[in-house]
Amino acid sequence: MAVSSIELLNVTKWYPSKLGRRYVLNNVSLRLPKGRDIAIMGANGAGKSTLLRMLGRTDFPNRGTINNPFKTSWPLGLSGGTQGSMSGRENTQFVCRIYGVKRSEVIEAFVQEFSGIGDNFELPVKSYSSGMRSKFSFALSMAFDFEVYLIDEVLAVGDQSFQRKCREALEEKRELANILLVAHSAKKMKQHCDYGLVIHQGKISTYEDIDEAIHIYKRL
Repeated sequence: MAVSSIELLNVTKWYPSKLGRRYVLNNVSLRLPKGRDIAIMGANGAGKSTLLRMLGRTDFPNRGTINNPFKTSWPLGLSGGTQGSMSGRENTQFVCRIYGVKRSEVIEAFVQEFSGIGDNFELPVKSYSSGMRSKFSFALSMAFDFEVYLIDEVLAVGDQSFQRKCREALEEKRELANILLVAHSAKKMKQHCDYGLVIHQGKISTYEDIDEAIHIYKRL
């Protein structure tokens, strides 16, 4: 049967520690509603970014299955999704090849202009500050049309002008796509999302009402 929404089936994710396995998710099964903009909430270390990476196929569960039928961006945030030894331009050209774009000049120009990193576009990404990496990663993702955008705190990066540009770009993309957003700001979650996930002690609770989700999250 064809999958029409993102599904987690008995997903367990853990990391080794000096005290044994630290579980981020423990036997979680759920289906994310199609066509919703979803806020992912939880205390620091609860596993929000890990979940985002697994949904973006840059990390994988120890057990269980994640079915994601949608064209999904890499997680946008401080960790980015780039090769540090390559320049911003080279990373952009590489991603263009992955997505079958034969002439990358237009996308290169867009990424350099949108990110506002100037001549640093020609330097290795590993030399960028965390803010520059976030701006570059966000700009690179906005250059492509995805069905789902994964966003990890990047809306708080940069000055007010860049944040406004981010909001405007997201609003334009949301006409045809949806977002999964990790953020600590209730204002940003309410501004961009209409459905909530709360991760706590290896489990995920889902909420149709974003205000209810935020209320639960604030009590953790």
